[in-house]
Amino acid sequence: MERFFATCPRGLELLLADELRQLDAAKVHAVGGGVQFAGDFFLCYRVNLESRIASRILWQVAASAYRSETDIYAIVHALPWTDWFDPARSIRADVSATKSPLTSLNFVTLKIKDAVCDKFRRLCGSRPSVDTREPDIPIQGHLTDREFTLYLDTTGEPLFKRGRRVAAREAPLRENLAAGIVRLSGWVPGIPFLDPMCGSGTILLEAAFIALDIAPGLGRRFAFEKLKNFDVQPWRELLQHCAARQKLKAPLGLYGSDLSVEALQAARSNFAAAGLEKVVSLKRADVLDIAAPAKEGIIVTNPPYGVRLGERQALAEFYPKLGDRLKKHFCGWRAYLFSADMRLPKLIRLAASKRTPLFNGALECRLFEYKMVDGGMRKKKAEG
Repeated sequence: MERFFATCPRGLELLLADELRQLDAAKVHAVGGGVQFAGDFFLCYRVNLESRIASRILWQVAASAYRSETDIYAIVHALPWTDWFDPARSIRADVSATKSPLTSLNFVTLKIKDAVCDKFRRLCGSRPSVDTREPDIPIQGHLTDREFTLYLDTTGEPLFKRGRRVAAREAPLRENLAAGIVRLSGWVPGIPFLDPMCGSGTILLEAAFIALDIAPGLGRRFAFEKLKNFDVQPWRELLQHCAARQKLKAPLGLYGSDLSVEALQAARSNFAAAGLEKVVSLKRADVLDIAAPAKEGIIVTNPPYGVRLGERQALAEFYPKLGDRLKKHFCGWRAYLFSADMRLPKLIRLAASKRTPLFNGALECRLFEYKMVDGGMRKKKAEG
């Protein structure tokens, strides 16, 4: 049984742990920034193909105590690199650290690269080239105050790059974070789903993939395909199984709107590229003017949050109007607003029933839950 580590956006670790258990992973343990788990390489293939939450799947090949860069070189050099890939493959080494006593991560990275190349040169007479942009075999090291752990990245391009988004606007939401937000909303297929500020449609697309049971990794390649132990037959069978279980593409009760013409064009292009233009209803509309498309449902959206002074002032005027629209026209709905603007809950003038901390890259955000009941949450609490 091999050991793996799945990285994910911070705040989604427990969701990812549940997803890995559903995929039959063993020894699942959530930590900051990801989840440790164990299984065979077929599980590695499956998680890369089917996980909606993970960013990368790292195969642990070493874990040992260290005191110096010399120790790290020895640990890496002792590994059976020629059993894992050919010297014709390209590599890149990256190192992260938490409370490491070593002062230069760049020097540690160089030591890892030298150890790998020296081992190949001694055994094969040639060594892998270094490709810092698109390596065949990405290598990742992590240092704590006492332990050095080394991984081979089985993913390659991060898993949130589904390969389906052809049009993106400024600062798009990453797909795996969008999928996690949809999961946190509690939405299940069959419940009306609305994103009234949909941008290029990332949140709606992830909801559509969930509803149609489309594996997010279909149609892309992975780094594990370049390892010597790659078993092509079970991989092809897994691809066929995932493709066969997809549901018919019919209207799903997914609704999206945006005031921007360019945003709607991008969303339509992305749904068309995925062959899903018929499953969603998209229209140009101002969120402050729209009506509920059904009696009950779930809103999941990523409102704008300004950085410049003029934007912040405009949003201070916008949030109260948004809260008023939700309260008056979406009774019976639950709204989930994902934002980095910590002024939102005060300015929107609604009582948040839940606030979930999440990170969009390094940016700290919150997912605010609002239950639209008759008279608003404040009245409901007062009656209680």
